[in-house]
Amino acid sequence: MKKVDAKELKENSTKKAKLALEDYKKFALKGNVMDLAIGMVMGSAFTAIVNSIVESLISPLIGALTSNVDLSDLSFTIKGVSFGYGAVLNSIISFLIISIVLFIVVKALTKANKKQEIKEDVTTKECPYCCSTIPIKATRCPNCTSQLETEEK
Repeated sequence: MKKVDAKELKENSTKKAKLALEDYKKFALKGNVMDLAIGMVMGSAFTAIVNSIVESLISPLIGALTSNVDLSDLSFTIKGVSFGYGAVLNSIISFLIISIVLFIVVKALTKANKKQEIKEDVTTKECPYCCSTIPIKATRCPNCTSQLETEEK
């Protein structure tokens, strides 16, 4: 049996703790984790805005169109138990607004990304004879030495 002294045990424990801390830092500071954290904060702030819009603007507008019925106060009672379906309607309206806004944002981002992809300069082309990749300005293929037609722009 090998005898382990306290100093060596402490050094090994310290090394393991440092390695574990380094691994945790690598994990926590990865782009994916940070993006997720930022997304969660932004999502909760966005939810507060949408809830405010629903409660302050849309619900009163619907109430004005339906003879001042406040959706949050709508309920029915069965055997003395009150079911507040107005709050559910407010939640459904909030969900619809959030999903529509997110749909519009994703569509705009997708469109912007497509435009960016199109704008990337094309620097190569394919030789029609040997199918190798050659510079866009080449007039002769360096691989098969075929004379290439110049494109008029």
